Amino acid sequence: MDGKTLARIGAIVFVVLAIVAAVIDVNRPDNPQVGLAMPRRPVIERDPLDAELARCSGLGEAGPRDPSCLKVWAENRRRFLGQPAASTQSPTPGDTPASALAPTVNGDR
Repeated sequence: MDGKTLARIGAIVFVVLAIVAAVIDVNRPDNPQVGLAMPRRPVIERDPLDAELARCSGLGEAGPRDPSCLKVWAENRRRFLGQPAASTQSPTPGDTPASALAPTVNGDR
């Protein structure tokens, strides 16, 4: 068999397989309920943080301006990074040791 004949047979087999696949797809019964909407868990079952994150993501461009969303995103970052919870009190200038405030010279403290 020469190359031209082999190429023609391969092309014919490819076309026949494509036609068979198209006929099978056309004859397949349609199931309109499959894949249209993914079922969501009710918000009640979720973690309150997850529910608030979902609400903030639904706000679109208004999300970054919402103070509640900023707090929720900060808490989510803290959880994700495994950092301890932030203290409720803000540090006062008297709480910082003087050595921490001193300027450094050549990277030494």
